[in-house]
Amino acid sequence: MKNIIYFTALIKLITLTGVTPNVNGAEIEGIIFEKTYETDGVKLRIQGTGLLKYLGLIKAYVGALYLEEGSSIEDVLSDKPIRLEVEYFHALKGEDFGITTNKVIAKNTDAQTLERIRPQIEYHNSLYEDVQPGDRYSLTYIPGKGTELALNGKTKGIIEGAEFASALFSMWLGEFPMNEPFKRQLLGVK
Repeated sequence: MKNIIYFTALIKLITLTGVTPNVNGAEIEGIIFEKTYETDGVKLRIQGTGLLKYLGLIKAYVGALYLEEGSSIEDVLSDKPIRLEVEYFHALKGEDFGITTNKVIAKNTDAQTLERIRPQIEYHNSLYEDVQPGDRYSLTYIPGKGTELALNGKTKGIIEGAEFASALFSMWLGEFPMNEPFKRQLLGVK
């Protein structure tokens, strides 16, 4: 009886979060994210997945956050390895990514820091391309190397600096993220 209650509760939790367990990682809205990601000798493990809805109704994209094993979500924006993968449901123009990036970083960063990292932000924004449904951007920060922006597994560029990485990832994980429910889902906090 106890096992039936546990199993029923697990099924309800899975249904509410929209995440399906997968032996290779996680599935959300039919999109699969791998359980781990390894680069430069650093192994990252999936922390959480989420669905971002535009205006609370339109499914915009799904994402997965990866952290180094043993990392705490309290210091997610510190100088530690981190990766975010985002897969889109709709076509978007490359220049629109830069507009959003500028706005959200400005909300989460003080004026002096913003001024210091402005050249890095501008370079990063210049790397964006148009996306189609099913395209996947990833951001991977490795201390000492920088933040890699990749589209469908192809590197677009690498931007150095922990300060830039923290500001960039604050778009999803900072005090004023683009979407608070999406942030909580990525962090695995319901």
